[in-house]
Amino acid sequence: MKLLVVNPNTTASMTAKIGAAARSVAASGTEIVAVHPERGPVSIEGYYDEVFAVPGLLEEIAKGQTAGCQGSIIACFDDTGLDAARALAQGPVVGICEAAMHMSTLLGGSFSVVTTLKRSVPAIEALTRRYGMSHYCRRVRAAEVPVLALEDPASQASARIRAEIAAAIAEDHAECIILGCAGMADLARRLTAEYRLPVIDGVAAAVKLIEGVLSLGLATSKIGGYAAPLPKPYRGDFARYQPQTLVPSDGATP
Repeated sequence: MKLLVVNPNTTASMTAKIGAAARSVAASGTEIVAVHPERGPVSIEGYYDEVFAVPGLLEEIAKGQTAGCQGSIIACFDDTGLDAARALAQGPVVGICEAAMHMSTLLGGSFSVVTTLKRSVPAIEALTRRYGMSHYCRRVRAAEVPVLALEDPASQASARIRAEIAAAIAEDHAECIILGCAGMADLARRLTAEYRLPVIDGVAAAVKLIEGVLSLGLATSKIGGYAAPLPKPYRGDFARYQPQTLVPSDGATP
């Protein structure tokens, strides 16, 4: 089994961390290919960044298909470009927010999300409603940590994340904690041991879920909203993204 893990931002060190987290939980027969786009924002912190991350994300999904990847994971907690990726991809596509929330409901009756900045809270709250998770979600908390601070060992990121986890347990009475950024992927195991409750990393959760989907021989339904995009011209700078350009080079229809 060959899985593509796409970090939609362009920071190589974060991609390496995400890839390591994915490989640490992957089954022995699973190959993890971790990539990031060549163009786009260095971090995704809000709706504006998210929009400019999607074209590069879709390019990586298309290249992964051509390289034989059977499923794809979007390693941004906003589940950036998830619907477009599912329309493009032949195999299943899983977003790490969706994966983490579903995994949490198997382990406890409630969860709180600890994310990076306040500007990310509305997007995550919207995802809880979209995924039918509002009943389980106690609160989305922001540690006020810029995404790139997670790459800096000298920052106070870890302490701020821990403070929000402690508050989520004491004030929200959350039974599980979800780490609301792929850049936190390396923290989950030690925080689970430290706080003695499930601390869920969406990257790891997505790997196990997509392995399960593929082992069942399943893929995204193509008879409705996730049908392959219709071939048509795209004008100007977006010509490279028109559907017949992005589909795999063998001409297969997603």
